[in-house]
Amino acid sequence: MQGRREARERALELLYEAETKQTTCEAIVDALPVPPDPYAMALATGVDDDLDSIDRLLRDHAKGWTLERMPAVDRAVLRIATFELLHRPEIPVAVAISEAVELAQQFSTDGSGRFVNGLLSAVAKQTRPDD
Repeated sequence: MQGRREARERALELLYEAETKQTTCEAIVDALPVPPDPYAMALATGVDDDLDSIDRLLRDHAKGWTLERMPAVDRAVLRIATFELLHRPEIPVAVAISEAVELAQQFSTDGSGRFVNGLLSAVAKQTRPDD
């Protein structure tokens, strides 16, 4: 079993591949010779299952940006973290945001870390106001 950081990275890969192939993460996973870590699978399929409400939250808080205008990697990172904020109360807000920022800095554009941090902070204020 891998750590949650690696699971988030794998979920990012699955979501990115599913988006570029215009399919679901479940279809991508079904074609794999070895299934991903259970937490990576839970994140990827959880995002797929709740995509409409996740994207609605992101659209509501993305000032001056549409989801379609964001880099695909940023979208996937934001969706994973928003899923954790909504459905994984055992994950502290700071951890969800920090992990997302690190993924964005590692795999996306120079300004993605700041963008992801700001957008997720706004989402967290709505989804977890007590944290």
